[in-house]
Amino acid sequence: MKEIVFVTSNQGKLASAKKIFANFNVDFISCDLDIVEPDVNDIELISKYKVLEAYKKLNKPCIALDAGFYIPNYPNKPNFPGAFPKRELLNKIGINGLLKEMEGVEERNCYFKECLSFYDGKEIKQFFGYTHGQISTKILGNDTEKKWSDLWYIFIPNNCKKTMAQMSDDERKNRKDGHTTAIQEFAKWFSRHQSIK
Repeated sequence: MKEIVFVTSNQGKLASAKKIFANFNVDFISCDLDIVEPDVNDIELISKYKVLEAYKKLNKPCIALDAGFYIPNYPNKPNFPGAFPKRELLNKIGINGLLKEMEGVEERNCYFKECLSFYDGKEIKQFFGYTHGQISTKILGNDTEKKWSDLWYIFIPNNCKKTMAQMSDDERKNRKDGHTTAIQEFAKWFSRHQSIK
């Protein structure tokens, strides 16, 4: 079985990768290397940097996934928090702080953007995912080990009436909001190339 190192400590991300690759001859192992990310508002660059640093240390095929969260109409800071949802939003102002800042904002559109970088020692491949939706007016839903972020409590995907945290596993899986995930895009490419030795 081929082994790919997923440079993450996020068990939700690891579980998603294992589920998507369940029918492949691949085993994902999680590895938190405590890599210091570059301080730039660019998930493509951050993901690429992490995967290259991981490969230097492990000398094994690696993937690194970075995600940003963008609120085009955030007051006085369009597209906040960008590549820094944890540092600038969750850790500094929190979900309640975000909802307070958004009081009175009618256009509550937002989106997640993901970038997955894969490196096998030869070339870097990058894959992208997008999920568009709205910010709810209050915190809704239950805690789940499958959540990627506390943003699930306030994020309502397009064509849905519930936050991600309110949805059952089946509802999240079968929702019709036109989303794509970087891991799924990587799986499509991998099924055609399977270039890991």
